[in-house]
Amino acid sequence: MKIQINEKKVTLPESVHAYAEKKVTKLDRYFRDDAEAFVAFSVEKNRNKVELTVHASNIYFRASESTSDMYASIDAAVSDIERQIRKNKTRLARRIRQDAFVRSAEVTSFVPDTEDTGEYKLVRVKAFAFMPMSREEAILQMNLLGHNFFAFRDEDANGVFAVVYRRNDGDYGVIEDVR
Repeated sequence: MKIQINEKKVTLPESVHAYAEKKVTKLDRYFRDDAEAFVAFSVEKNRNKVELTVHASNIYFRASESTSDMYASIDAAVSDIERQIRKNKTRLARRIRQDAFVRSAEVTSFVPDTEDTGEYKLVRVKAFAFMPMSREEAILQMNLLGHNFFAFRDEDANGVFAVVYRRNDGDYGVIEDVR
């Protein structure tokens, strides 16, 4: 597993980095060799925050923990990822085909070529490969990330661009391209 560590407005001793690598490496047993882990450390209001994102086989797992001790935050984030994997293991096995994780899709970016001179301020740009998947798989991925929406290519509708989202009543909705 490839591990990247980032510190946001804080400098930590190497022992914290080593501890984080040791704990995150334990997640390696759940993934193939192509897994990547991103660990971000920060301190907010005297709370030690750890954000852990694991990307493997086009699935993202994310956990964020904040405690008074950086080591405890690391432990809690790793256990959250393990809990997500165990919780969704049967769903992943039941709903996703074996080859769903190994497909490659073209990278699509919706960033305009020229910068808008209007009042809107674009503060972040992400490039993302929209993977073909079913709506149920997209909802599962959205829940694993903890987001309110998820963009994907709907394989049930011949690969058209679609977005699933969480409604205010707790149910889910889908927006799809009708072209």
